[in-house]
Amino acid sequence: MKRTCPTRPELSSRQFKSLLAAAALLLIFPGSLLAQQTFVQTDTITSADTLGVQYTPAPPQNVVAMDTPNDGGGSIIITWGPSPDDFDGGKVKLYRILRAEYNGGQPGEFTEVGDVPSGKAEYENEDGNTTDDIMYLYRVMAVNRMTNEAGEIEEYTSESPATDPVTSSAQWFDSRRINALVGVILLCSFIIYFIQQARAGKELYIRKIAGMEAVDEAVGRATEMGRSIYYVSGLGDMDNMQTIASMTILGRVAELAAQYETHLAVPVCRSLVMVTGREVVKEAYSKVGRPDAFKPDQVHYLTDDQFGYAAAVDGMFVREKPATIFYMGQFFAESLILAETGNSIGAIQIAGTAMPAQLPFFVAACDYTLIGEELFAASAYLSREPKLLGSLKGQDIGKGLILIALIVGMLLETFGIWQFSNLFSVID
Repeated sequence: MKRTCPTRPELSSRQFKSLLAAAALLLIFPGSLLAQQTFVQTDTITSADTLGVQYTPAPPQNVVAMDTPNDGGGSIIITWGPSPDDFDGGKVKLYRILRAEYNGGQPGEFTEVGDVPSGKAEYENEDGNTTDDIMYLYRVMAVNRMTNEAGEIEEYTSESPATDPVTSSAQWFDSRRINALVGVILLCSFIIYFIQQARAGKELYIRKIAGMEAVDEAVGRATEMGRSIYYVSGLGDMDNMQTIASMTILGRVAELAAQYETHLAVPVCRSLVMVTGREVVKEAYSKVGRPDAFKPDQVHYLTDDQFGYAAAVDGMFVREKPATIFYMGQFFAESLILAETGNSIGAIQIAGTAMPAQLPFFVAACDYTLIGEELFAASAYLSREPKLLGSLKGQDIGKGLILIALIVGMLLETFGIWQFSNLFSVID
């Protein structure tokens, strides 16, 4: 029996074409996926780089750090040329200041110390966080801030090169105040000159002060009437200039009272004023050769309370009815109470104070009133001491020059000729 082998079925041309197409797809499809993946990745990188270039501002230029002039140290100024992208609507939103210590020729880590908005090109580190004699390096960073689609803030920055090392230090002299130095030198020169003139015996003219011209008359009146003299030095303590001026006038009044053998009473409301007043009156009595006539209780303490003091003094006025009353010093609401009581008993009253609110009451109720600086000038007026006279005359010349400068400056500024006020500016 003859065996026959089965034969392989032959593929039709249509089936063969289908197999070739499937093989081609298997070979082409993985490569297409890889190519597509590579294309997407390349496109992403290219887009990120494009955004960085598009939104990153150009760095600041010519950054300079220097010690702040005319200060007490601990401050450094950083200046720079603005970024080319710093304009209205530009890429720069702010400038960030970075600083690092410079030790051993090597810079440390840069950290932020402050920032300024766009449009500015200077930063002054005046918060005192720099230490004198320590070297610092600075960089200025231009910052652009954007908000992405997710609402997150993204920053695009560029930094300038580091500055040269700089350190802060204190200056001995503030050149912005040289005009004040010139003024002080001129005023001191006038005072010294007139003191020398007074010591040489030259008569210095001082305007007459009516209240001081009446001191002799007031003391003489009390002597003729056989009544006492009261001297009220106000509520100020010995740290007050008005009280110090009052003690000088008290010395002159005490001299006259000792010469005329008239009783002088000085009620005070401060313990230090009592001690000082006793020494002044004692010296005055000794100066005229009557040390035995001085009694310590002539200068006596009453109370520190304002209206308690006024009530006690008013009681003395009413009971003793002095012929002459002096009010010299710092006064407050008690001024009218005292002056009206003195006026009611018919005493001649001479007052002096630098308190503007109390001057109207003294003017209304007293016979003579020293207004403001007349109180301070009275000591030189009465004593005729060369130092006091020279100081007073020199200060008057200084005030006269200031008055002339005000008039000249007003005219120059009014007509727009020159800004004269710049000469008197001491702060930039």
